[in-house]
Amino acid sequence: MAERVCGGSRGKSIRCRAAVCRRPSEPLVIEEIIVAPPMPREVRIRVISTSVCHSDILFWRIKDFAAAMFPRILGHEAVGVVESVGEDVNEVSEGDTVIPTFLAECGECRDCKSPKSNLCSKLPFKSSRTAPFMPRYGTSRFTDLNGEAIYHFLSVSSFSEYTVVDIAHVTKIDSGIPLSKAAGLLGCGVSTGFGAACRTANVEPGSTVAIFGLGSVGLAVAEGARLCGATRIIGVDVNEDKFEVGKKFGLTDFAKAANSENKSASESIIEMTDGGADYCFECVGMASLVQEAYACCRKGWGKTIVLGVDKPGSQVIISSSDILTTGKSLTGVIFGGLKPKSDIPILLNRYINKELQLDEFVTHEVTFEDINKAFDLLIEGKSLRCVICMNDQ
Repeated sequence: MAERVCGGSRGKSIRCRAAVCRRPSEPLVIEEIIVAPPMPREVRIRVISTSVCHSDILFWRIKDFAAAMFPRILGHEAVGVVESVGEDVNEVSEGDTVIPTFLAECGECRDCKSPKSNLCSKLPFKSSRTAPFMPRYGTSRFTDLNGEAIYHFLSVSSFSEYTVVDIAHVTKIDSGIPLSKAAGLLGCGVSTGFGAACRTANVEPGSTVAIFGLGSVGLAVAEGARLCGATRIIGVDVNEDKFEVGKKFGLTDFAKAANSENKSASESIIEMTDGGADYCFECVGMASLVQEAYACCRKGWGKTIVLGVDKPGSQVIISSSDILTTGKSLTGVIFGGLKPKSDIPILLNRYINKELQLDEFVTHEVTFEDINKAFDLLIEGKSLRCVICMNDQ
């Protein structure tokens, strides 16, 4: 029998609250659910705080493809505390502070052992299904009070007071680090943008960077490019107000997505940079912007990196002659090319040493009961990240 959390919950089901997405595009419903105990190689986590990412909104809206699975508990940026562990879990213990991540790092497969890849082949990232079940068992740890299974999301499902995550998706945080509510942003947005600039692109000092989309991921790219020594960082967005926000992350110039002279953003950037930017980043998730970014990338050595999550089935059209004759490169990247367990602690140390900005990405805070307000703020472009604080349990 499930019970409200108290002493001795290890090995038992827990009854707690979750914000459940019952139908696409409808407000999340705060309801009581049952969270099963962790199976072998799994961890049950008490969520301290979480936040809404554009990927949550994308799959909250989705109606017309196989990944539209409901009811579902969304959320994948969070920080929490280990409540209990399943068998064969040695990396973390009860009471440890952890950051769950949508990307796995098993530490055992060829990809995890290689410095060339962050795409675990033992527990691969499956974007088409967005991880509706626990990866090793193909079953859910969530049920509602009627016994109906509730789907997981991106191996995290942090819009719940308690969640169950595979150990390969859990990064332990040093107990000596004073934890900020913003630390959960390292579970997706900030790591993705920062890593894309520093790891995937390997931005060189003195270079020029163009960033399409100035949400938290795009501004994290700017932060990474700034720390790499880029001298010109151009932001592209439909909202000119984003430039003022972006200046503190390193933006030096702004190009509106469609300016008054009817020039495309790519044409403006080519003019501004006398031939194109050394590095271009697409951080929105639109095939047309990938093409724009590639178009204004410097011939001969320019790199275009795609970070944005587009709707399934979207296609980018680039002529084969352009690929052959311009000498540009185009690549996609998940989680900025970072390995969660290996690199998140490094980013946290840079944050503690006041090298990496993190708190500045948090523009709003709401209570768990107001989680739908966090959705509204992001959809309306009024927030970078809104941290959702769970109540004391």
